[in-house]
Amino acid sequence: MAVAPTILAACAAPVELSQGDGVPGTIAGTLGRGSVVIAAPHGTSDARTGDIVAELGRRTGFSVVVARGFNLEPDGPDQAGRRYQVNRPFEGVPGRPPSEDVATESARGVYDTYERKVREAAQGPLGFYVEIHGNNHQDAAGRIEIATVGVERDEAIQLRALFELIRDAHLRVSREAPSLAVLVEPADTIRYAASGAKRDGVLRLARRALHIELPRGARTEWRETYTAILADFLAQAVSLPAGR
Repeated sequence: MAVAPTILAACAAPVELSQGDGVPGTIAGTLGRGSVVIAAPHGTSDARTGDIVAELGRRTGFSVVVARGFNLEPDGPDQAGRRYQVNRPFEGVPGRPPSEDVATESARGVYDTYERKVREAAQGPLGFYVEIHGNNHQDAAGRIEIATVGVERDEAIQLRALFELIRDAHLRVSREAPSLAVLVEPADTIRYAASGAKRDGVLRLARRALHIELPRGARTEWRETYTAILADFLAQAVSLPAGR
């Protein structure tokens, strides 16, 4: 698990995907390495995740998909506003359990467009899929959580060790950034397990998937450092043997 600079994958010149027609937002991206997609389903409401995914695509050469502008209600002083969940055919409130999501015809339309864009970006079977999310929960402020599909316990331990090795190498240079812990399912118990997207949404399509939850600090004041860490991590994680 040597730490090495991120190497751009060999791929054709980037091609801009068209925005989703007929939906109250935009879903767009760039084609890169086939079968590998990095996505931000809440590129606006999960602050800066769209920017992070765009930068990860530039650094890794992987295809990217970013959805923006799917809020149904503005955020309130004490609670996030209702939104289309985008990566599954439901409406809901960020941070609330999937059991509270509501299926609607318009949410189905948004999801169908998102799934189509992810499939276009994959350019074939979806072998490795990564979603970048954000949360503001105080209990998760000091850690990054990774829910998984197609990853067994031994591989989760290997992924955690890989992330920690890369994180520590970067933080020896960026000493002002905090050392965020990383939890990887199924080796670790996590708060954000992405159960709805695994059951009804886009995560069910991938042979192997990582659903990465970033706390606010990793997306704001320490965004540059943690984007670089994620880029090196994903560039190496894609080559690890799949658990199934």
